[in-house]
Amino acid sequence: MAEPPPALQAEQRQQSSSRSPTGSPPATEQSNFQQTQAEIVAHQAETIIEAGDDSEDPGYETEADSRFSTSISSSVRDYAFEHGRRYHKFREGRYKFPNDESEQEREDMKHAMVVSLCGGKLHYAPLNNPQNIIDIGTGTGIWAIDAGDEYPSAQVLGIDLSPIQPTWIPPNVKFMVDDAESPWLHPPNAFDFVHIRHMNSSIKNWPKLLTTAYNHIQPGGWIELQELQFVLKCDDGTMKDDYDVEKFLRFVKEGLAVFGVDLLAVTGNAQRLRDAGFVNVEEKVFKIPLGTWPKNKTMKMIGLYLRSVIYDGLQGIALGPFTKGLKWSPEDVELFLVGVRKSLMDASVHSFLPFHVAYGQKPTES
Repeated sequence: MAEPPPALQAEQRQQSSSRSPTGSPPATEQSNFQQTQAEIVAHQAETIIEAGDDSEDPGYETEADSRFSTSISSSVRDYAFEHGRRYHKFREGRYKFPNDESEQEREDMKHAMVVSLCGGKLHYAPLNNPQNIIDIGTGTGIWAIDAGDEYPSAQVLGIDLSPIQPTWIPPNVKFMVDDAESPWLHPPNAFDFVHIRHMNSSIKNWPKLLTTAYNHIQPGGWIELQELQFVLKCDDGTMKDDYDVEKFLRFVKEGLAVFGVDLLAVTGNAQRLRDAGFVNVEEKVFKIPLGTWPKNKTMKMIGLYLRSVIYDGLQGIALGPFTKGLKWSPEDVELFLVGVRKSLMDASVHSFLPFHVAYGQKPTES
């Protein structure tokens, strides 16, 4: 099992010796404790996640804990409905997943999961006083709202096919219904940061989108892509070939491929940025545990988020790709998902999904 760096081990020992009888660090050291926890999580996410006892913390295993985020009300009621789920009406069919309240809860959980994984960071691109930011595929708008709070002097625009964002937002944030793969309604060099997250299952032509983004980023500006790689992996051999969650993701990939969507395109994002003309391209790959099997408490919570995101979204994720792409009946989908739900709750399987962060800069002279 990989060990944290020596400096990190020393900090952990210092934490342990300074705890109060209740097991919590003194209030004056809470900030340092949180910082150290973030460092531990970051180290494990990039190396090996330490597994805990499969039977510990049974409270994490309850289905009641599988919903954490707050739903966000829609401000527009023009939607399409199918199989009892609600979908966007603008460019109907472009995005294969629902946009109803259950889906919005999942989107907010994904945000909490990623921010926790990244130690509170909204991005890794080294921004310097950004003034114009665009969030592609903003969803509930939660990232754009947080970015508006973090950069109060910046104007933050979130675009999405669905008008599901809240109306009470920071004064420097606004949302617009738009299709990122259509011509952008902005002048060249309009933005100094383009943020794209969780769009791998939606974009058909990544080279075209990245070229468009390049043309609309000012010289010296940045772009960042944050995407899950939907291929389950395991470091300790606990995931077997008949794992139903792995089958589920494979079927989703095959169903989306019918519509020209490459669910695994994330692995080429860094090179696509270079091909589009960006320089100073960097890529980070993290591990997000599926379930509550990690020993570290923060990692355990991150794993709970991912499990909840998949568990709560199974029907919404499956219906489009399975019924329209693979031509399954809704009844066949529901029957298959019974086994997937059971597999998701098996804490003895120490699986994880890779999470890729790739960012690059437009040359200062271009």
